[in-house]
Amino acid sequence: MGTASDGGKSVLAAGLSRIFYQDGLRTAPFKSQNMALNSGITPDGKEMGRAQIFQAEAAGITPDVRMNPVLLKPTSDRQAQVVLMGKVATNMDAVSYHDYKPRLREQILAVYNSLAQEYDVIVLEGAGSPAEINLRDRDIVNMGMAEMAQCPVILVADIDRGGVFAAIYGTLALLHKQERDRVKGVIINKFRGDVALLYSGIEQIESLTGVPVLGVMPWLDVDLEDEDGVALQNDKYRGNAPRDITIAIVQLPHISNFTDFNALAAQPDVRIRYIRRPEALTDVDLVILPGSKNTLSDLAWLRESGMADAVLPTPRQGVPVMGICGGYQMLGDTIVDEVESGLGTQPGLWLPNTITRFAQDKTTTQVNATMSDELPGWLAAAAGLPVRGYEIHMGETVVEEGCCTAMALENNGCAVADG
Repeated sequence: MGTASDGGKSVLAAGLSRIFYQDGLRTAPFKSQNMALNSGITPDGKEMGRAQIFQAEAAGITPDVRMNPVLLKPTSDRQAQVVLMGKVATNMDAVSYHDYKPRLREQILAVYNSLAQEYDVIVLEGAGSPAEINLRDRDIVNMGMAEMAQCPVILVADIDRGGVFAAIYGTLALLHKQERDRVKGVIINKFRGDVALLYSGIEQIESLTGVPVLGVMPWLDVDLEDEDGVALQNDKYRGNAPRDITIAIVQLPHISNFTDFNALAAQPDVRIRYIRRPEALTDVDLVILPGSKNTLSDLAWLRESGMADAVLPTPRQGVPVMGICGGYQMLGDTIVDEVESGLGTQPGLWLPNTITRFAQDKTTTQVNATMSDELPGWLAAAAGLPVRGYEIHMGETVVEEGCCTAMALENNGCAVADG
């Protein structure tokens, strides 16, 4: 568990899973409830948090939806899509879901026990902070989950954001005694500098809390996927170093699966810029409209913020525009949505003869494809290349005659023009 979000819990859980795996122990990750817009697809077509997929890979096993039985994907400030065991169950507002959580406890415990029967070690990860006292009575992911699993707890505290000792002390002070008794140690994470400067503080916090500090983890610039938008809020991806190619990604209010762009950010000659203001869209080589968990709401934001007017002229200026998932749907001619936002039929931004209709059922699958041999312009260099990825979407986009699909997907071994 952590003193706050984005403190490094996921990476430490993955690291421990790897160590146990290397020691010959059958190890699996587990996070009962994950709130994240960055999700992935298991080989059997189930949706789960990317953090648990990464942790499963670290443990040398195939991702299994039981490792993340509840996934919450926010669709607005007050509502989220509830994904249970890899499939969409419903949409709920925060109050309704809080009332619903006790009904999930039995299912979560059964899933956890089924994993525990198959593995020697289960590395559980909490969410946010266990000291959210307003949510404690119905907690199913922090101390509530630790009680169900009857497991010890390690508290992770992020020193990079400042106030680490106050965070440790305050978190432990707000826990009930039986909860504090579960905490066997603290790890101070993301430290920069000479660790000797921490020694006096460590001695004092151990004396004040009675909980030992197990170690101090240095700041590591690890190229790993983030599970939610906190990393974007913390400007993790605001690169300013000069590079040969600059790619602008429009930071939509409900941006999802921005981990898709990690591969671009890892290239030594590429700079990624997440932008939210029209005036920031200058001196770029490519503009990307990313995925969205609320396509029509984010489309309205594009227009209201002026970003749409800034993006649309760029192709005429020689700068290509690429849409991915919801971003591609926004670029189309028409979007019909009676499911996600309730906004009905809305005009898209650009591409004629392209219509997207949202449906109740979500498509979640891993796919293989081959890039088209007829790609225009700068995409021509990718002609014929094999690609592998996934589909996560609630709608179907129909492209009428005269438009070229970017790739042909394999469907049961046969190529289909669906890309």
